[in-house]
Amino acid sequence: MVKAAVMPAPNVPLEVRDLPRPTLEEGAVLLRTVFSEVCGTDVHLHHGHLAGVPYPIIPGHVNVGEIVEIRGRPVDLDDVPLRVGQIVTFLDVHETCGHCWFCTVAKASTRCPHRRVYGITYSANEGLLGGWAEMIYLKPGVKVLPLPETVPPERFIGAGCGLPTAVHAIERAEITLGDTVVIQGSGPVGLSAAILAQLCGATEVIVIGGPAKRLNEARRIGADVTIDIEQESPQERIAHVLELTKGRGADVTIEASGNPSAVNEGFAMTRDAGRYVIVGQYTDLGDIRMNPHLDINRKHLEVRGSWGSDFSHFWRGLRVLAKHGERFQWERFITRSYALEEANQALDDVEHYRTVKALIDPNKRG
Repeated sequence: MVKAAVMPAPNVPLEVRDLPRPTLEEGAVLLRTVFSEVCGTDVHLHHGHLAGVPYPIIPGHVNVGEIVEIRGRPVDLDDVPLRVGQIVTFLDVHETCGHCWFCTVAKASTRCPHRRVYGITYSANEGLLGGWAEMIYLKPGVKVLPLPETVPPERFIGAGCGLPTAVHAIERAEITLGDTVVIQGSGPVGLSAAILAQLCGATEVIVIGGPAKRLNEARRIGADVTIDIEQESPQERIAHVLELTKGRGADVTIEASGNPSAVNEGFAMTRDAGRYVIVGQYTDLGDIRMNPHLDINRKHLEVRGSWGSDFSHFWRGLRVLAKHGERFQWERFITRSYALEEANQALDDVEHYRTVKALIDPNKRG
């Protein structure tokens, strides 16, 4: 039997359950979980904010593990056979069809209607398909990436899903050399976006968020200015950004806060003919009021959404970790690791911003 932390339903405490060790299909892989991240999405799942979730589920959609069993000849991206003992990660998104209109015409596989996600849209009744468990079952066709030698498991999970999500947002942002970039939100997505903005050539990066420990991390990884939401009102934050940008506003603003009210601020602190990327509104937390003439049209503002990530963002993120990991040390984002028995505490700590990055270590005993 394999122990797993199971989320039975929204707003119900998680339970540690014993589930059967699976018999592998041809092409499948079984991992011993090394680490699984705890992110804001898991908090939203616990509150039932995401539609179509087949509770009960095993949370944990970004993971790193050791291969303990293989059946058949599954291979990595370079067609090299996987082997027992390798430390690997895998793309949580699975079963995108490659044949629908979104996959083939729009080239937007994150909108494929057949898309399934480990830790989110697979039920615990279907097996070990989430990372908050001692083992993870990788179905045939799951895209597996061995970790480079320069990327220890702690560094990879410190970046977690925030890194590929930020890669997608940065891709949408089209940052140009010399740009001033505002990042709204100092969680894992915002911090990774601040790193990537620098690598793309932004010469001034302003991070707006809180609490203090997250802003300390923003300064550590190179943010030029941090603005504490607990110290300045929305109007003061807007004025602060305008002052820093000679009254024009940021060339690019990336919303990574998850708070709908941040969008109004983002409109106001982005320059005319600038670009605004919204990546933090992954779940429905409510509406805002806006004036399309003043906020968008007269400003000639370009507004883009960024939903999830695909394999290219995952692959590029791992390449960034391999090249720039020593410089930015994503593992320092990790505030605490939790045993399976401490999963409820982990969710509460993430929800109340007591951590920068939290992770589940199934080998730890609570």
